[in-house]
Amino acid sequence: MTASTRPASGFAEVNGTRLYYEITGSGQPLVMIHAGIADRRLWDEQWQVFAERYTVIRYDMRGFGKSAVPEGTFSHHDDLYALLVWLGIEQAYLMGCSRGGSTAIDVTLEHPELVKALIVVCSGPGGMPDDGAPPPRQWDEISSSFKAGDFGHTSELEVQVWVDGPNRTPEQVERRVRDLVHEMNLIALQNEAAADGKAEEQALEPPAYDRLGEIHVPTLIIVGAQDQPHVVAAGDLMEERIAGAQKVVMHGTAHVPSLEQPAEFNRIVLDFLGGL
Repeated sequence: MTASTRPASGFAEVNGTRLYYEITGSGQPLVMIHAGIADRRLWDEQWQVFAERYTVIRYDMRGFGKSAVPEGTFSHHDDLYALLVWLGIEQAYLMGCSRGGSTAIDVTLEHPELVKALIVVCSGPGGMPDDGAPPPRQWDEISSSFKAGDFGHTSELEVQVWVDGPNRTPEQVERRVRDLVHEMNLIALQNEAAADGKAEEQALEPPAYDRLGEIHVPTLIIVGAQDQPHVVAAGDLMEERIAGAQKVVMHGTAHVPSLEQPAEFNRIVLDFLGGL
C-alpha cells in the first residue's frame, strides 16, 4: 500500500485484530499513539495543525476506541509495527502519550530503522521498578468499582488520578478535557470487561527500562508538572539515560497536556521537529 492508494481512514487487519486508523496531511509521516485512558481523539487538537507539515497517522490501539480486542496474546508494539508495515510507511516520527509513549519506546528499541525521532509524553519505559510510594488514594475503589461493573464510576476515578492529578480538584480542570477523557476511557473499560481476561498483553523482553541507552534517535520528553510523581520521575530517568534527549516540563497540566494546553504543546513539538 502506498501513500496514493491508502484510504484516509479504515481498518488495518493485522496480528489477528482490526486496528482503526486515520491519515491526513502530507510530508514526513508522524504517528500519534494515545494514552491508556484515551483513544485516537486524544490528538484532536493536533490532528489538523500537524497535518499542515506532516502526514499524520493516528489510530486506536487494540481494545480502545473502534479497534477490536480478540482473545489471545498480543503486544501493542508489535501491533504498531504491523500497522506501519501494512500502511507502507518505511520511517516515521513517533509521538506517544502514557501507554502510547511506552509503545513508541518499545518500537524504537525493536525497530530502530523505522523511527526518525521519538516524542514521549507523560510516560515512562516498560519494566520501570515500583518506587515504593503509596498508590493514588482512588486505587482500591477503582478496582472494586470495575469488578462491580460500574464503569462510569471507574472512569471518573481514573480521570481524577490522571487528568486532575494528585494536587488539583476536578473544578480546577476544564470540563471539556475531563468529559472527553471520561468518554474515551469508558469505551476502553467496557472493552476490557468484554474481553474477560482472555486477551493477554505481552511485555517487551528485555524491558525498555534496561535498554534506554540503546535509543539513538532525536528524543523529546514532555512532562506535565501536575502529573503523578512516578511519571514525573520517569521523565527525569529518560532524560538521563537517552543520549541527547531534550526534556520540557509543562506547568499547569497533568497527564494529557495535548488536550489541556494544546497551543503550547503544539509549539513545543513543532519546534522540536522543525529543528531536526
